[in-house]
Amino acid sequence: MHTLICGSLAYDTIMVFPDQFKKHILPEQIHILNVAFLVPEMRREFGGCAGNIAYNLHLLGGHPLIMATVGDDFSPYAARLNRLGISQKHIRTVTNSFTGQAFITTDLDDNQITAFHPGAMSYSEQNSVTDAPQATLGIVSPDGRTGMLQHAQEFHAAGIPFVFDPGQGMPMFSGEELLQFVQQADYVTVNDYEAKLLQDKTGKTIEALAKQTRAFIVTLGAQGSIIYSDGKEIIIPTPQAEQLLDPTGCGDAYRAGLLHGIQQGWDWETSGRLAGLLGAIKIASRGGQNHILTRDEIATLFKKHFGYAIELET
Repeated sequence: MHTLICGSLAYDTIMVFPDQFKKHILPEQIHILNVAFLVPEMRREFGGCAGNIAYNLHLLGGHPLIMATVGDDFSPYAARLNRLGISQKHIRTVTNSFTGQAFITTDLDDNQITAFHPGAMSYSEQNSVTDAPQATLGIVSPDGRTGMLQHAQEFHAAGIPFVFDPGQGMPMFSGEELLQFVQQADYVTVNDYEAKLLQDKTGKTIEALAKQTRAFIVTLGAQGSIIYSDGKEIIIPTPQAEQLLDPTGCGDAYRAGLLHGIQQGWDWETSGRLAGLLGAIKIASRGGQNHILTRDEIATLFKKHFGYAIELET
């Protein structure tokens, strides 16, 4: 069973400013802002929602298919995917463009200044869901605006169940467009802030939106998540992480757990718990794709935290 993951592939350049931004930004001079921060610590990570989701799904033994558009600078990422054994069949290179790139500067108070260049993401509509007939499940995660609209329509028309994961892309869409996504999707997943924004933009309550889906999932960080399905609210706990090191990619890890549970036909209690466990595993390492566990190790942690066993089959 193959899961088609429509979304972004990106490089994350993360820099640490060993001080506080507030000491160097004068509020009364904000209209002529011109500051520079010396950042002696810098690292580059492989990221993007599609890349992070695929990485975690691969850890679980799933078969992710990434559908994304990338630039001429993609070769280091391509080499990584080759080493991992993740298919690149539906990754399209857009010549004379960059792969999506985020430049993130963090200070000692964990405040962040981020610049994001979408690059080839802006051409995501060049890919079509119809090019992946082997897909039995899909997800539309943050990507180019036109591509997200197109891919949701294509999943719906093909009768392939899919998850709508608007994430940071939600501001790109009107309330009417977001309602259309919800009506087309089988599942919707958002964090608590995105849930509030979705309600504001559509004028619908979570309960009303959930009635149009098989399941509507709201993640709450360390407080777990809530899955609205069949008129019920299923409370999902999140196990305590070994350490809180870096939240980058935790939501993507959660979504990979959900996708795996859906593919396996598990109930929501089990799917949600696996999703929460993956988020807790991820937050204990830096970057979106640097946690390395075997399926047996993940299954052992699941039984330790939740008291019953699961089998992570390929």
